Amino acid sequence: MTITSRLPRPAALLAAFALLGVAPVQAQAPKGEEPWPVRPVRFIVPFAPGAANDLIARAVGSKLADIWGQSVVVDNRPGGGTVIGSEIVARAPADGYTLLQVGLAHAVNPSVIARLPYDSLRDFTMVAQTGESPFVLVTNVSLPVKNVRDLVALAKARPGTLAYGSTGSGGTSHLMGELLKSMAGIDVIHVPYKGLSPALTEVIGGQIQYSFGSWSTVGPFVKSGKLRALAVTSARRSPVTPDLPTIAEEGFKGYDATPWWGIAGPAGIPRPLLARINKGVRAAMASPEMKERFAVQGIEIATGTPEEFTALVQAEIARWAKIVKAAGIKAD
Repeated sequence: MTITSRLPRPAALLAAFALLGVAPVQAQAPKGEEPWPVRPVRFIVPFAPGAANDLIARAVGSKLADIWGQSVVVDNRPGGGTVIGSEIVARAPADGYTLLQVGLAHAVNPSVIARLPYDSLRDFTMVAQTGESPFVLVTNVSLPVKNVRDLVALAKARPGTLAYGSTGSGGTSHLMGELLKSMAGIDVIHVPYKGLSPALTEVIGGQIQYSFGSWSTVGPFVKSGKLRALAVTSARRSPVTPDLPTIAEEGFKGYDATPWWGIAGPAGIPRPLLARINKGVRAAMASPEMKERFAVQGIEIATGTPEEFTALVQAEIARWAKIVKAAGIKAD
């Protein structure tokens, strides 16, 4: 029998972490505060299993489980443009045991959905950002364009004939397409799909001419010669695709549509507990393992304090509200 097996369960757990050189957050509760977490943490992911957002959340959840010494259970609640899963968290107790993966859609929804069942800022506590990654503008390989300038010139030469696909009205790729349409002054057709895969299939087949997607999704098609990558949607080049220019570099100064991810909880999480959750998230994102796993997906680690993440979400809500209003975008 090992030494730890003779100890009470909590003590055995702490001893095991000591032997491994790991200090779980639960064991580091400040004096006078209750240990946390003492039971599994529910991590709501408002996307379907297998989606890129889901893979990101599972990687983060797995690392947090290691750090906290408790299970982090990923609970997929897709639907409503992330509204269904988000509402669950907005109504949950502010005890740190129900967390939410949030992304760009969380900041866009207040502008595209007329009656949200929650306030995207007031009803949530922003914990920390986890990463960010630009999308890539891809076209059909037979389209006679080599860069964004060529695409815009072709669209102006053939007004109302070129079409781009998105994951649905009000979705991230729709917003990217409308932002380019507005800045370039082009007349193109938006075709919404139920997911990025069918949109890319139509681009490859030539039914539509272009779309926007994460590198983890479009990269294999670009490498195999089935799609042509023109540019990234971020304000600066991505280290994952350093040879691809930004849309801003192609003559559309100020174009920046960078998807991001982070973790939030219900409003009212006590400050000491919020600090401990944030500490765990930042420790997870600082690990070499997470950097490697995110890099494979074409995602850059980006984290910080709750205040910094709150400021990001506030700024994104305001920025996209202007874009959505100008383009007249509405959710399906």
